[in-house]
Amino acid sequence: MSRLGIFLLWLLHFLPLPALAPIGSALGTLIYHLVPRRRRIASVNVNLCFPELSQLERERLVRRHFRSFGRAIVDSGVAWWGTPRRLRRVVRLEGAEHIEGSAQQPVLALAPHFVGLELIGQRLAMQYRGASVYQRQKDRVLNAFLKRKRERFPGTRLFARQEGIKPILRALRDGQPVMLYPDMDLGPRDSLFVPFFGVPAATVTAVARICGVSGARVVPAVVRQLPAGRGYIARIYPPWDHYPSGSAERDARRMNAFIEERIREMPEQYLWTHRRFKTRPAGEPSRY
Repeated sequence: MSRLGIFLLWLLHFLPLPALAPIGSALGTLIYHLVPRRRRIASVNVNLCFPELSQLERERLVRRHFRSFGRAIVDSGVAWWGTPRRLRRVVRLEGAEHIEGSAQQPVLALAPHFVGLELIGQRLAMQYRGASVYQRQKDRVLNAFLKRKRERFPGTRLFARQEGIKPILRALRDGQPVMLYPDMDLGPRDSLFVPFFGVPAATVTAVARICGVSGARVVPAVVRQLPAGRGYIARIYPPWDHYPSGSAERDARRMNAFIEERIREMPEQYLWTHRRFKTRPAGEPSRY
């Protein structure tokens, strides 16, 4: 994202959400046509995860995904520059009692990669002044911009993934909620091959390990984009009981199964443009 792109998003964030929705959908359609690599990755993922759909239905799902993705990009301006009052109005919070009721234990919010991730991240940061982990961007301007905006609420902290789990554990010991995004393929290290929509997927085991060391409770946090520019719902689910279970494979499968259930509720809103099946078991060719 260039400085010009950032400036345009800043200008757009002044518009009401119903006006932003068609602009974002048009942007997503443009990305669909102009970025064939991402379109192909999304198509491969959808084909693998929804074999029961016809080819036409899968193609329509990919197109809907890009429109939803484009909307989330445009709406991110509200997360970065919107007033706290507007952010509360745009991203409605459900299930806050599941975080606030865990006051005696550290809280680890598990946030799958749905398109409104930037908005739920900022909404929870504003309310709970938590910490989170981010992937450093190759573009220095974009990297600095995102870090600054994601830490815009005083007390919020952002750790680079390359720093490992030590700063996460320190934040949890300090009583600060931490949000993690563990459903990406980060390679074979500290991962297990666990089914995701029936396909073996490299799945990180860090969430269970962090909970085991820190005593934190896992509280899933999922964002849903509403139609016609009506905003977003950030839903906090009840903490997981009996987690970690003592079995890394069982815990990883539980996480994947939970994410699958949420995806089936709104399949166009999952981030299909990520190479979720990039890492393959020995001897298996690349899916992409």
